[in-house]
Amino acid sequence: MTPALEARELFRFFRSADEETLALRGVSLAVDPGEIVAVTGPSGSGKSTLLSCLAGLDEPAGGSAWVAGERMSHRPEAERAALRARSVGVLFQSANLFGHLSVTGNVRLAQQIVGGTPASDGTAEIIERVGLTARAHALPSQLSGGENARAGLAVALANNPPVILADEPTGELDGSTENRLLDLLRSRADSGAAVLVVTHSPDVVRHADRVIELQDGRMLS
Repeated sequence: MTPALEARELFRFFRSADEETLALRGVSLAVDPGEIVAVTGPSGSGKSTLLSCLAGLDEPAGGSAWVAGERMSHRPEAERAALRARSVGVLFQSANLFGHLSVTGNVRLAQQIVGGTPASDGTAEIIERVGLTARAHALPSQLSGGENARAGLAVALANNPPVILADEPTGELDGSTENRLLDLLRSRADSGAAVLVVTHSPDVVRHADRVIELQDGRMLS
């Protein structure tokens, strides 16, 4: 099986004055379609930097990231953005929503970015999937924390991406909302998506098929 997501010897460092911080030190991993992988480790271990490099939001200093068989890293930003729009759903702890758009508007915008003209019923189906039909026309400021998280997931799933990347998606959620979101991620994995979740949550770890631990920018397991 060809991995849907790969990191090949990723290195990333940051400079501040005369100091250099190595955020990633040769990290390699692969996530197959249908698999949920949790990335754990203490704060500052490189988890979010890894996710940013895999999503093409940051460029590694060495190595490469691959998504759906295409190289994500070391190419122009416009090409990375296009690949991300069609192949990667990114879910952040603070939801990836535009404040002036409703839930429906945010999902439709994500669909239009890849050049499609979304059917209203297709948009409604995605919103129903995350349990927000009754809040479809609400603005992010009118949603609770759990509703914002589910709206962010709807945006991440808008184009049925083969890869889903989530950075601490349940950090501010209560237990029942966290479990609902994790069930939705499991459903996407069961439909063939590769899911990578950066997390500190024991519940997320229990839902994962595999756990990768980072420490000081290196993989421990």
